Amino acid sequence: MQLNFIPQAEVRSLLGPAQATAAIMDALVTGLDPAADSARGIVPLTEGQFLIMPAEAAGYAGVKVATVAPNNPSQDLPRIQALYLIFDAQTLTPQAVLDGTALTTLRTPAVSIAGILPVLTQRSTPLRLAVFGAGQQGVGHVDTLTEVMEGRREIENVTYIVRNPGRVSLPPSAAGEVVALGSSAAAEAVAAADVIVCATSASEPLFDSSLVRTDVIVVAVGSHEPHVREVDAALCGRAQVIVEDVPTALRESGDVIMAIAEGTLTAEDLIPMKDVANGVVRLDPLRPVLFKSSGMSWEDLVIAKAVVQASTKSNAVAR
Repeated sequence: MQLNFIPQAEVRSLLGPAQATAAIMDALVTGLDPAADSARGIVPLTEGQFLIMPAEAAGYAGVKVATVAPNNPSQDLPRIQALYLIFDAQTLTPQAVLDGTALTTLRTPAVSIAGILPVLTQRSTPLRLAVFGAGQQGVGHVDTLTEVMEGRREIENVTYIVRNPGRVSLPPSAAGEVVALGSSAAAEAVAAADVIVCATSASEPLFDSSLVRTDVIVVAVGSHEPHVREVDAALCGRAQVIVEDVPTALRESGDVIMAIAEGTLTAEDLIPMKDVANGVVRLDPLRPVLFKSSGMSWEDLVIAKAVVQASTKSNAVAR
């Protein structure tokens, strides 16, 4: 059996950020229910974890096998690495293997922007962004937001907030100021931001939510563990909290779990993203919005399917 391997560069060239966001939105509005997704499998390893993420939808089945190695960054290696295997759902015949890290880098911001798109598009004023973390996910969220909002809202400025600014090297395409976590510049960026992105491995809140605007949009994507969080309970209590799926959030999303434990939020307050995408719930643009994502298997499958279909089309044209 000879499988098509789609490497990192090809994943990026076959499907852009706006196309990935559209694929997520299309899946949600055409009936995909995140509640039917398989739970993530977590297998402890000596130096980290295996994450096993299977899914089936729309004629395909797939599984992502990811590794999380907390010590890798000290060796200049990625903390998370992955491969994705996609199958035809009818015959269960393997169709392709994709670079899973590139897939995750593409799908995570696509899911985030899909989750907040209805409220983002309620206004046309330029956006000021404060981004905690300047890695692939931090930069990826800015790239995705920029491409999706092209022609609708300009990006006025971007401030990346990190622990060690001197160690950050942004890609040439990523314009923005880099400031230190805890600095006055970071606090000013948070207070001015229309959108705050948290894409870190932090285990404690990254900022004081009393600083934020009443109409701020916050995206938190850094963890899938119940004992860590990037935002404080006070923000969860003030905000309209959108999650991919309520049971998944109650199992995996520490930001949500700890806010409920501290009494500022209830499970009944949580809003499934499919209800936002389908217009079942309309968000109040004058209240904060928090989109908390822990990552789900269906999202990888939706993006993998779009990449494989784009690859098939490209190969057909080449022939």
